Amino acid sequence: QQALAAATGIIANSRATANAIAAFARSRGLATPPILGALLGAPRLPVPAARAVPQRPTFVCLSTIEQRKNHMLLLDVWQGLIARFGENAPRLLLIGRWGVCSQTVRKRYLSDPQLRRFVTVHTNCSDAEMVHHLSTARALLAPSRAEGFGLPVVEALKLGVPVIASDLPVFREVGGDVPTFLDPDAPEAWLRTVQDF
Repeated sequence: QQALAAATGIIANSRATANAIAAFARSRGLATPPILGALLGAPRLPVPAARAVPQRPTFVCLSTIEQRKNHMLLLDVWQGLIARFGENAPRLLLIGRWGVCSQTVRKRYLSDPQLRRFVTVHTNCSDAEMVHHLSTARALLAPSRAEGFGLPVVEALKLGVPVIASDLPVFREVGGDVPTFLDPDAPEAWLRTVQDF
């Protein structure tokens, strides 16, 4: 609201964010300055070192661990996969730091020894380690409920890694028709899709 009142123009990190700002202004009856949606660039990533692909199929979620990123859905999915496949269940790497409102996810993760055998949290990954994990994954998982840009989706696609993502306007904007898009509130669809991958 303050930016709308003070700015003579706004540059947003995507058209989706620009549209959200404009919708917010309309809902409050506020005047809007010109708004430009300008996608962020993708950073230059380290060249992946030639390393063996993990023996077990591995999936990566790359984001701060917080409520809107929807990690709880992934824990639901992995519990289902473990129940279905036992020791043959795939592995999940959560790469990111614990963020705001992450207590529920942290408590569930830490209280379930079986889940911790198949899900690993990396809270301090270097760029080179992140690229290695991402480049050897079956897919990047991005189940967010809201995003302004979605840099991990861009990074995964830049590395040629498949993406399974929430059906958000910004993910369609940065990923086009390449990712597999799913409802962020449909754990069974995520489970089936991960199983297919």
